[in-house]
Amino acid sequence: MNIKTILRVFVLALVVGALNMGPAHAFWIWTPESGKWVNPKYSVKESPAEQLQYADGFFDAKQYAEAMREYKKLLKQYPKAREAAEAQFNIGRSWEELKKYNQAVQAYQMVVDKYPFSDLGPKVIEREYVIANLLMEGKVKDSQLAESLLGTEHKVVEIFRKVIKNDPYGTYAPSSQYKIGLYYQARGEYQEARDEFEKTLNDYPDSKWAESARYQIALSDAKRSVKAQYDQKVTGTAVQGFEDFVKTHPESELSKDAQDQVKKLRDKEAENNYLVAEYYWKNRKYSSAKTYYTLVVEKYDGTIWALRSSAKLKTIPVGTK
Repeated sequence: MNIKTILRVFVLALVVGALNMGPAHAFWIWTPESGKWVNPKYSVKESPAEQLQYADGFFDAKQYAEAMREYKKLLKQYPKAREAAEAQFNIGRSWEELKKYNQAVQAYQMVVDKYPFSDLGPKVIEREYVIANLLMEGKVKDSQLAESLLGTEHKVVEIFRKVIKNDPYGTYAPSSQYKIGLYYQARGEYQEARDEFEKTLNDYPDSKWAESARYQIALSDAKRSVKAQYDQKVTGTAVQGFEDFVKTHPESELSKDAQDQVKKLRDKEAENNYLVAEYYWKNRKYSSAKTYYTLVVEKYDGTIWALRSSAKLKTIPVGTK
């Protein structure tokens, strides 16, 4: 048997074996153009444009795992091609379609980090912003993201900060900064929320979010003073903040809410002063009690605490100054 016959038998055996192996691409084939044995599973098209188009076909067919495999081939074979940035972006889109938002954000961010001159930057920022909002609104079911919230780093904040870092003065930056404050406020972290709202006001004073940020600063102070307390500094700061808001934005829809908040907080201040008076009364320090009862009557007229203080003043021993 000569060498040509042996080669034909060998090739025939390979073909027959491949046909019996089941899944496509599980065999190697001879390509005369390259003069090599090639496994289609690992092969790449002759140009980045062809490879991108081939991968897009899988994406359009909603075969996202296969699409990502082909996009990654492009990145490996043609890392400096113009199509590389789009392939990387489409990997993010694939993860997002699979509702794997953590991987999606990582893939999107690589577009900005590896291809800073790509025109896909605005699209990346938009997708990151959308995902952060989904997470913040509780519409994301990704278990990895849910688990990340249990840690010390808040994923929603991290993503919003990426949006801001990627384009500090872009379309989504002011709202991202503002929503970081809302996120902390919803978690009951009012000092952190206040700091973020102040940053919104300072960094984006001319944005539509500045007005709301000013209101939210006062609201954060108000929420910090939920319980009646002897230290009224925070309550007083909140009242001042709301009053300043009403003066600065008299036509705002939030002004009515601000006025209502002032009323509630002034009632709280009256209660605080009344409690101080009660403390002195119970300890028979009538002079100090009289001072605070009088303060409540004169400064917080119309509140229930003013009525109670007025009644208490009549019971203070005669001669108390």
